[in-house]
Amino acid sequence: MTKKITILGSTGSIGRQALQVVDEHPEEYEIVALAAGRNTQLLIKQIEKYRPRYVNVAEKSAAQTLQTISMVDAPTVTVGDRGLLELADLAETDLLVVAVTGIHGLLPTLKALEKGITVALANKETIVAGGSLVMEKARQTGTAILPLDSEHSALFQCIEEDNKSEIEKLIITASGGPFLHWKKEDLAEATPAKALKHPKWEMGRKITVDSASMINKGLEVIEAHWLFDMPYEKIEVLVHPQSIIHSMVQYSDGVVMAQMGLPDMRVPIQYAMTYPQRRKNSFPRPDFFEIGEMTFYKPDLNKFRGLVLAYEAGKAGGTMPVVFNAANEEAVFLFLKERIKFNDIPILIEKVMETHLTKTNISIDDILQADEWAREEIKRYI
Repeated sequence: MTKKITILGSTGSIGRQALQVVDEHPEEYEIVALAAGRNTQLLIKQIEKYRPRYVNVAEKSAAQTLQTISMVDAPTVTVGDRGLLELADLAETDLLVVAVTGIHGLLPTLKALEKGITVALANKETIVAGGSLVMEKARQTGTAILPLDSEHSALFQCIEEDNKSEIEKLIITASGGPFLHWKKEDLAEATPAKALKHPKWEMGRKITVDSASMINKGLEVIEAHWLFDMPYEKIEVLVHPQSIIHSMVQYSDGVVMAQMGLPDMRVPIQYAMTYPQRRKNSFPRPDFFEIGEMTFYKPDLNKFRGLVLAYEAGKAGGTMPVVFNAANEEAVFLFLKERIKFNDIPILIEKVMETHLTKTNISIDDILQADEWAREEIKRYI
């Protein structure tokens, strides 16, 4: 029986790799729907190959382009965030892959969980901003959330449900990014081109900058807190430049369970798509003789201030993680446009966090309002 899949963010890095996983076992999957942003040309190729019944694009102009394509059984085209919700609500979907960027993934995730559709989640912001709502909805409907991030997939695979109460800590590994060995004072000279040269992973521009600032690890800490119901005091970040160990779980008897593999996002994506089974694939395997050694460091919290701010935002709870995430997104956007320096990113985030009055027991409206407020605050500072 084929598994029917909808992918939100099909032209992005995660979406493209999810389709590569489909190509490994095409007889096991059917693509029901694809959603893309503005990369219409790639979306057209995906439509021609996978023949989805529905597609979504960000803008009306892209929809008009798609409607000019001549093909048998042309897909129904939807537009914008409302269209994303329609795709998340498709009854024929077995698995919804949420790989869109930013807070755009929150409402579709909630909609799918409400419908009882399993969610494979690559969108950190969904959990960072709306963790309480998302996890409560998953509990209410008994619907699974399967993490696509390599780190959270690793934790998911290492956690023994029968021994969950015996976990001493979760250890999330980080490559350290391109600036691992830079001095703090030199970060003012970090250009977007240098920040985008990640030593291990092929990712989108925003997440690559987040990796360079280690704010990506901060977002992952908040995400791990919600996904695995773990207090922040039991979540640790460890720099591991080789990116072979993706995360670890330490238990009360001193045993540490580690999930290892090459830095290849297709592996955790496939695990989520085939869960609870595993499947063969043609992806490269680690050669430990070639790897030779693995090294580990404590993160430099003085240099990577954004990681500290993430812990502070997570512990504050309520709308503060929303503000942290939105302020970071806007600051990264400004850095990529060369309007601010790299080391201005955490400075701006901290300014916004300091002026925010945290609201608890939050609703969707609270999240959206806090998100908009933080973005406007960043613009006001600039």
